[in-house]
Amino acid sequence: MIALADFGVILLTAAVAAGLVAACAGIALRFARHKSMLLRLLIVVAATVASIAAATIAIAAQMYISDHDLVVLCWVIGVGAAISLIVAALMGVGISRTGDRLRSTARAIGDGQIVVPEDYTGLEFATLARELAETSQRLARSRDEVATLEQSRRRLVAWISHDLRTPLAALRAMAESLEDGVVEEPDRYHRQIRLQAETLASMVDDLFELSKIQSGTLRLHMEPVSLFDLVSDAVADLHPVAASRSITLKESRTGNLTLYGDARELSRVIGNLLMNAIEHSPANSEILISARETGNEHVALSVVDAGGGIPEEDLGKIFDAGWRGTPARTPSATLDMSAGAGLGLAIVAGIVEAHAGGVSVRNVPGGCQFDITLPRFGARTA
Repeated sequence: MIALADFGVILLTAAVAAGLVAACAGIALRFARHKSMLLRLLIVVAATVASIAAATIAIAAQMYISDHDLVVLCWVIGVGAAISLIVAALMGVGISRTGDRLRSTARAIGDGQIVVPEDYTGLEFATLARELAETSQRLARSRDEVATLEQSRRRLVAWISHDLRTPLAALRAMAESLEDGVVEEPDRYHRQIRLQAETLASMVDDLFELSKIQSGTLRLHMEPVSLFDLVSDAVADLHPVAASRSITLKESRTGNLTLYGDARELSRVIGNLLMNAIEHSPANSEILISARETGNEHVALSVVDAGGGIPEEDLGKIFDAGWRGTPARTPSATLDMSAGAGLGLAIVAGIVEAHAGGVSVRNVPGGCQFDITLPRFGARTA
């Protein structure tokens, strides 16, 4: 059995030898911190082998073994060290190649390409490759969304500019006529000026509302609200407009229709849907507004018009800001109002989503049907 003093000498000698090698390796790694992973891996493996070799040789020399045995020991350690370095070099080359492939993948993502996950050796590299592939797909979707939003913004700006010029030109012409004193019926011009000013105010109000929705600054004042009361008030407000075109507004309701929401914003939703239906429906037609309770703790509102329907390829765009459909579904400058800038349905979608609801549209015989679902009062407060 080794004496305690001898055991202490062995530990101290091994620690000093290994410590010197580790210090040299640390210095080497510091100078190589910006070098390739292969070089740093070789330094670590070489330091590991060298520390074991140094400690073993130092102890062997103190044990007074024969020169022949010491040489044999050195050769054994040397061969083991060489093989270890070769294995480390092969592994390092594989890691370097994997790094090059990952850099190429990252560069491709930066160039806007969509990459697919490849087969990599090692769990960490395989996980990173999958993350890069998913990131490329998310970036592609984000770029598509940004492109769509930019296209929508440009279209909206163009249409808003056009729609603003129309009432402004009318206002200027009527003001000049009044100023020159060539108007035979000033009262009619005054009435038209007021209507055009109201049109401009309505467009500005829609733009302000849409900007709050898109910027996330829309503030809702939530309280229990009767959907039936909202529908009845909206129908009463728009009845004269519908009657002027011989359009009938027909209501129906069933079940408990109390929901939790902002009465003012929800009234805007219903009013926009009804005005959209009135603008698109022909004379002597009927618009059906139905409110009902669904079986999944929601209330539903449906507006069915007789406007001829919407092309299937346009159904997914109808709630985009500024979108306008075919001439059959495009508002005309009737009802003493401008055609608008296509903001009404975008505002509807934004307000409904802010209430944790959903909005959809589908074609029905002779027209189209807008459906809105909102959480019932009991479901929202439970």
